[in-house]
Amino acid sequence: MTAATPPWTTAAVALGSNLADPAAQVRGAFAELAALPDTRLVARSRLYRTRAVGPPQPDYVNAAALLQTRLDPDTLFDALLAIEAAHGRTRGERWGPRTLDLDLLVYGDAVIDTPRLTVPHPQLACRAFVLVPLAEVAAGLEV
Repeated sequence: MTAATPPWTTAAVALGSNLADPAAQVRGAFAELAALPDTRLVARSRLYRTRAVGPPQPDYVNAAALLQTRLDPDTLFDALLAIEAAHGRTRGERWGPRTLDLDLLVYGDAVIDTPRLTVPHPQLACRAFVLVPLAEVAAGLEV
């Protein structure tokens, strides 16, 4: 007897970078998201330049991706962390500059609140730099 294939789930990811050629970092991350196993990149937003929040630092390039995935939320989150690490992301100062930031915004209609993952993303509704690109790729998305 074989295990049932998991259903496709819609997930949205926010992308941001303000170091080491931010536009190239985000474009590279789009390609890596598209290459994830059991995942399809359904839509990608344009790149948006936005002012940084937090300590003085360069402006960000922000975007959003809409995925269809069979990966469970934790596996997808681990994949996002691995992509960040491959782009040289180090975790330091809160809201500090970064080569790449990938945030799992929504995963289907799941509500997840664990020490390592909160979905929907807790700051989603108050971040225009996330909402504008997300609306471009998922205008009908309900959170």
